[in-house]
Amino acid sequence: MTMKVAGGQAEDGIVIGNTYDKYGTKNPIARWLMNGFDGALSALVAKVAPESIHEVGCGEGYWVSRWLEQGIDARGTDFSTQVIGMACADARARGLDETRYEVRSIYDVTPERDSANLIVCCEVMEHLEEPERALRALAGIVTDDLIVSVPREPLWRALNMARGKYLTDLGNTPGHLNHWSRRGIVSLIGCYFDIIEVRSPLPWTMIHCRRRRQT
Repeated sequence: MTMKVAGGQAEDGIVIGNTYDKYGTKNPIARWLMNGFDGALSALVAKVAPESIHEVGCGEGYWVSRWLEQGIDARGTDFSTQVIGMACADARARGLDETRYEVRSIYDVTPERDSANLIVCCEVMEHLEEPERALRALAGIVTDDLIVSVPREPLWRALNMARGKYLTDLGNTPGHLNHWSRRGIVSLIGCYFDIIEVRSPLPWTMIHCRRRRQT
């Protein structure tokens, strides 16, 4: 089943969702890259074996719907009413519970309504004007484990330019405001969480971390 994606639309001046259907792409190189991302994230989720997952910044809902189909108690939030509408429509088409999706900014998550065994925040931090504020918000809802991923720079932009994309912006994907190297994002996340494992599916950095131990 093909999932509808935002395709570079903007809401409140912010690029939302996915610029193209990266999970359904027929391009062999893009499929190889996405298989690497899929494998890394799936392996970390399996290692955590959570009873519940909340994906913060879930976009069009690809992963939440997938986890629901696997029988995991999953839900997702995103600031964009447009992409949450797409996620709900896709859930209905798959016979899943569309109420698992809600409109909410990462800055507005609260422990009472948003905590879960595993919090996932993939492909979100690079879009945020206040990434450290977002990490403080996540720290408030992480009871056990957190998985974060961001594009690995400058490799991400170099690969975009190699395929002739976004040349006038030096390969920067529309909506990307922050550009972290592997070391840079690990250092930032380590200010708020205990780092458990770092994976590097090309061209991303993916971090499994846990709530900071009290000393």
